[in-house]
Amino acid sequence: MKKSVIIITIILLIAVIVGVFLLKKENEPEEKMIQTAEEMQNMLSTIYSSGKVQLPELETSSIDVNDENQVATFTGLKSNENVEELVVSVPFINAQAYSLAVVKVNEKADIEQMKQEMLDNIDMRRWICVSAEKLYITNYENVIFLVMSSEEWAKPVYEEFKSFVGNDIGKELEKSETGDIDLPPEM
Repeated sequence: MKKSVIIITIILLIAVIVGVFLLKKENEPEEKMIQTAEEMQNMLSTIYSSGKVQLPELETSSIDVNDENQVATFTGLKSNENVEELVVSVPFINAQAYSLAVVKVNEKADIEQMKQEMLDNIDMRRWICVSAEKLYITNYENVIFLVMSSEEWAKPVYEEFKSFVGNDIGKELEKSETGDIDLPPEM
């Protein structure tokens, strides 16, 4: 009788330990892998399909990081030295001010310095006749996320990114375009 009580106690103890372990594992946030261009594009598909914002028809593509001009255009970075991957999302029709860039940087890069450089140098007026009114930048591990557009489009997309990575983000930077566009005197 004593042996069977001990065996039952041991079995119950093992069951409790296994149950606690499984419950703990279930409640841990899943780490998001955003290291390849394909993973970045999949993340954007998930964000865009959330239904929280109506966006124009977008084209999402990987950019050759060896092309310094393209890297500068989409990120504001003066150098492509620390950029390993770049995926951008822009409207099919360029008259709409929306641009999103996901930048994977190498592990040795100063990510905060790169985010600040992006904030300082990105051209929020690069479209003809329109400009982005809001710019949001943050990072998840060694991936920088930048979106600029109207507040109506940019903010929900930015919030969906933060949600996608479980709000495990770095310093958040934002900028508003408030200046009027200078027109020639004859206009």
